[in-house]
Formats: sequence, structure tokens, C-alpha cells
Amino acid sequence: MTQRTIDITSPNFISAEGLRDGISWPDVFGNKHPLALEIGCGTGHFIIERASQQPCTNFIAIDIYNKGCWKTCKKIDAAGLPNLRVMRTEACYLLESGFSRESLGAVYINCPDPWPKKRHRKRRLVNRDFLQTILTCLSPGGDFYFSTDVADYALDVAELLAATNGFKNQLDQQVVHHLPGYPTSKYMQRFLDKGQPIYFQHQHRDLASGAIPITGMEKTVPRRGFRSRWPRAHNE
Repeated sequence: MTQRTIDITSPNFISAEGLRDGISWPDVFGNKHPLALEIGCGTGHFIIERASQQPCTNFIAIDIYNKGCWKTCKKIDAAGLPNLRVMRTEACYLLESGFSRESLGAVYINCPDPWPKKRHRKRRLVNRDFLQTILTCLSPGGDFYFSTDVADYALDVAELLAATNGFKNQLDQQVVHHLPGYPTSKYMQRFLDKGQPIYFQHQHRDLASGAIPITGMEKTVPRRGFRSRWPRAHNE
């Protein structure tokens, strides 16, 4: 049964329709603070805490699920956070259409769909091309954070990062089970409460890497496993 699409009326929600005409982030936030992006915000637990920790950074949180975006907006409205906005859109499309080169100070990806079956792993969000696109959008010295509850996904991403020129590991090892000060999402907490580990990675856009080739921003074709269409509401 198709779930009802909720019309999101929050002033902190940005319609993805605006990407067609271009978005001015300084106009959206009313300032020129650094930008950060969370890909897959769920119901907003992580990004609410992160935006509270860093009031001089402007955060954009995205998800493909209408209800998650709605719940995240309700939390933002209640918290009165001026530095956080939500969009319902697909990550590749936003990175290509919503940001200029080197415009993001940080990108966060927390516990994306692991597609655990071997035959489905090609559907995973983080692959070589996607990392290259992120690298192109990150400012020199910008942060990339990745977390997952699936060990083989963590290993795959660690290997990809090590093989991608332009990323520099910021940890003593490739993957750790704890990042001091890093907020916990509702999904993460569910696994931690069961005694199951979360695998964290933290990389920088290497200052010594120079300009990233423009090929990293080539238009991508939506891949299986990601929704390019969904029921329309007035806010979409």
C-alpha cells in the first residue's frame, strides 16, 4: 500500500523544484557562513545536534523519504535553529545541481542502505564515482564523514577512499568505533544499545591535492536502488 505523502509546510523546508532555477544559499540562510550537507537525514536526530554544535555553519539535510523530511522539519521548528534546512531530493542530483565546485565545508553520510546481498551491492550509494563527485564539491580541507553498521561496507568505503586521490585520512586507522563529539542518530543508537558497533571514517579533502578534475561533476544517470520519482505533494 502506498504511504500518504505529507505536505510539508515548514519554513525550513526547501522544495527541490528550486534546483531547476538555481539556489543561492546565502539568500536561503541570510548569510555567507560555510555550508555542510547531510545525505540521508532520517528523522533528524544527528543533524539537529550537529547544527546546534556549530551555529556558524549552515546545514542542508536531505532524504528521499517524505515522512523523514517532515519529522526533521518539525524538530528544526521546535528547536528554532536558523542554520538548518531540509530538502527531499536524491544526493547525486543535488550535488550536481545545487552546489558549485569547492562550496561544501563538510559532507556527512550516516548509515546508508547497505544493500547487504552481494548481488545488490552495486546499488550502494558510496562508490568510486560518487566519492569523486563529493571530492569536487568539497572545499580544500573540507571534511567527509561516513558511518555504517555493516563491516564489509565500511571496509569497501575505506578501500575506495584510500584509492581516491584527494582524500586524506584524519584518524589513527582507517575505521574506528567512536568519534569524540560526533552526534548519534536514532538508527545508530538502536545498534549501540544492542552492543553492536558502528564503523566511522573521517577524511579531509587534501590541501595538497590541487584542483579536482571537472570530470568529477559529470551528470550521473539515476541508478537502480534510488528513487527518481515519488508521489507529488504541493511542496515538491
